[in-house]
Amino acid sequence: MTDPSEVLKEYWGYESFRTPQEEVIRSILSGKDTLALMPTGGGKSICFQVPAMVRDGICLVVSPLVALMKDQVFHLKKKGIPALFLYAGMRFPEVSKTLKNAAYGNFKFLYVSPERLESELFLEYLPIININLIAVDEAHCVSQWGYDFRPPYLRIANIRLVKPTSPVLALTASATLEVQDDICAKLAFRPGSQKFHQSFERDNLSYSVFKTAVKQQKLIEILQKVGGTSIVYCKSRRRTKEIADLLASRGFSSGCYHAGLINEEKNLRQEAWINNQIRVMVCTNAFGMGIDKPDVRTVVHLDIPDALENYYQEAGRAGRDGKKAYAVLLYEDWEIKSLQQQVETRFPSMEMIRKVYGSLVNYFQLPAGSGEDLSFDFDIVDFSKKFQLSAPVVNNVLQLLQQESLIVYQEQFFLPSMIVFTADSHELASFRKNHTQYDNLIDCLLRSYEGIFDYPVPVSENSLAKNLSIGRETINAYLTDMTALGILDYTAQKERPQIRFLQHRVVTSDLMVNQANLQKRKAGFEKRLQALTGYVADRSTCRSQLIATYFNALDIPRCGVCDNCLHEKKMSKTARNP
Repeated sequence: MTDPSEVLKEYWGYESFRTPQEEVIRSILSGKDTLALMPTGGGKSICFQVPAMVRDGICLVVSPLVALMKDQVFHLKKKGIPALFLYAGMRFPEVSKTLKNAAYGNFKFLYVSPERLESELFLEYLPIININLIAVDEAHCVSQWGYDFRPPYLRIANIRLVKPTSPVLALTASATLEVQDDICAKLAFRPGSQKFHQSFERDNLSYSVFKTAVKQQKLIEILQKVGGTSIVYCKSRRRTKEIADLLASRGFSSGCYHAGLINEEKNLRQEAWINNQIRVMVCTNAFGMGIDKPDVRTVVHLDIPDALENYYQEAGRAGRDGKKAYAVLLYEDWEIKSLQQQVETRFPSMEMIRKVYGSLVNYFQLPAGSGEDLSFDFDIVDFSKKFQLSAPVVNNVLQLLQQESLIVYQEQFFLPSMIVFTADSHELASFRKNHTQYDNLIDCLLRSYEGIFDYPVPVSENSLAKNLSIGRETINAYLTDMTALGILDYTAQKERPQIRFLQHRVVTSDLMVNQANLQKRKAGFEKRLQALTGYVADRSTCRSQLIATYFNALDIPRCGVCDNCLHEKKMSKTARNP
């Protein structure tokens, strides 16, 4: 197919594009680099998936979210569209096989985490992969002046040196004018590039802000008043459980979700919420990205967020079906003061940076001049306790060291269970004669996982347990037994925070960071705080207009449904009818 509309109808079942999807797609197909600002639920994926299907070759999609990559690949495959993905944590044989498929197979999409762009193997295969489009999701991550800077995104521009004719599509839901310009610069947009943005106007979404000292009671009132599915955002993991338990005690079907849960538990809770088995999901900002649930009626922020970017994205998960929905922010005065005091905590002194770095290399017992490319499990609570440091300060220093490309700090590092047979086929046959209790499991492994004799492959104990109708604990025990007997090598799933050193350890007193960049990031953080506190304090301006103006969209009419607009209507009515 060569017509985008035919592709849209054939694979997605839609008769027409939303604004500005078609304009974005036409820009890409004409070979122009393109920046698209589209709010959460605005159909961003259509903007790169359709043109990739129109053109010969494979689309390279850069995304920081492993769960989102897996989800999109799954849905593409369900449509009969062959797709692949690479993420940090995959083993060498898996990566090699995936890249060979991308280069020589009939695949249309290759999803890649930004860290993978730096690997030697990826760079080795890059020249022979026919890339028809480079799509950069969450493109604001490329800007140091944005709210979610990720240094690996800066490597994307290097791909252009190898693939100079492949257009780039940068996608984001929220970026200020300064960040938009920085995205275009950092991704080396060529002359003639185009920029599109979907309207910030959401007629069906009512924004409200309430100052209250009894947040839990206010939350219960909101949920009693407005039926349907809800998301409640909190800042701490502990608080998500406390609020979920409170709501359950008041008769609400609720669950909690945060980055500390194991991957399997996250998936179960997410599916329960999507399928309406749980009405209210109480969560940290680890929840929601890439989740397509159109019938969310309320999004409540029980704690004040750090920036309007976060708030707009999270609140925008309400009412994607176009029906009436509510985004409510609850706050107390002390939270505003606490946010303002965070500036110094977020941007620690050079003395504190060196202290944390020195403690870190001592924690892992790294001699000077060593450590490059080494990875370690990291327990921030144990580390902070051992060196008598504040965990929030440690976290902020680690983020800063990551921004300076000294380390990679992954708060949620996921490595699936891996199995490879260490016995050859003859040894395995001999083993099975005397150990018949493992027969069904061995047959299932051989039938389900191609290449399991040649290299470690990712496996799912849950799938094995389901296929064999036995408990997961039995599967784990059998695999552990066979490892001890020398038949296979089984490495159980790993989900822990990780730190990887990108450079050899330097002498702590010699450690330097770019102070000019640090001060500019600090100024940007202060500016974002000012915008957020201004949004919270404003009692007259339309809230949709406040948000749109922050993102430089100046043509938005008053929404008529936010708390400020409703208050103005009430005052006007009172004035007319005293």
